[in-house]
Amino acid sequence: MPQRFTGKVVALTAAASGIGLSAVRKLASEGAVISASDLSIDALKEALGPLDLSEDRLMMRQCDVTDMQQVRAFIDDTVERFGQLDILVNNAGLGALADVTELEEDAWHKVIAVTLDSVFYACRAAMPHLVRTQGAVVNTASISGLFGDNGLFAYNAAKGGVVNLTRALAVDYARDNVRVNAVCPGLTATPRTAWMMEDAKIKAEYDSRLPMGRPGTPDEMADAIAFLASSEASYITGVNLPVDGGLTAATNQPQFLRMRSD
Repeated sequence: MPQRFTGKVVALTAAASGIGLSAVRKLASEGAVISASDLSIDALKEALGPLDLSEDRLMMRQCDVTDMQQVRAFIDDTVERFGQLDILVNNAGLGALADVTELEEDAWHKVIAVTLDSVFYACRAAMPHLVRTQGAVVNTASISGLFGDNGLFAYNAAKGGVVNLTRALAVDYARDNVRVNAVCPGLTATPRTAWMMEDAKIKAEYDSRLPMGRPGTPDEMADAIAFLASSEASYITGVNLPVDGGLTAATNQPQFLRMRSD
């Protein structure tokens, strides 16, 4: 296993499950010092305990990413504990399935707070430290931030904000040699999306639309995060990288060749 992150300190949000947990495993396996946060400290301890990282390579903190003071404290504690910050991975997100006439105002604000405000808070707190180390930010956006979805307008708006915030910060901090990029996952097999795969109609729809014929895995998203965070991507900034099995490469017109063969 290459050791691209030896000596690098990485702070991650929403690190106890799904893509965040896979990113922790990937980065730690390549030598990174990990500062991980999640809404539940117990979930973090349960998820990260098996990694068996020493105290000089792992810090865990409870953090509500919708609270700017908690986010700042998480970043400050990271730097105080390890002396620096090299990579920030913003991974928190929340959706709401509803028509625009149905969604309650509180639900709208919660989606925006978890998904978009959290990225602003973490970048605001982390950027001075990242300027000192000429570090990198990798945001978990979504293909839902690149296009619209049926019934997910709040999530689309929030992830669309992450996509353009990524671009804007990349421009602002390029001269400081801080790179800011995002991965844009498509359907990914995590506990949060299990309900989609358990619904026969939804699964059939995805099976017909995904060119690669399957959802992505959290490990595949983590691989993309690690690439964008690494020196191998040293001239890449402001990119929102779809990791979606070809879903956004298609026009969604009928599968003519498949239909002809049938």
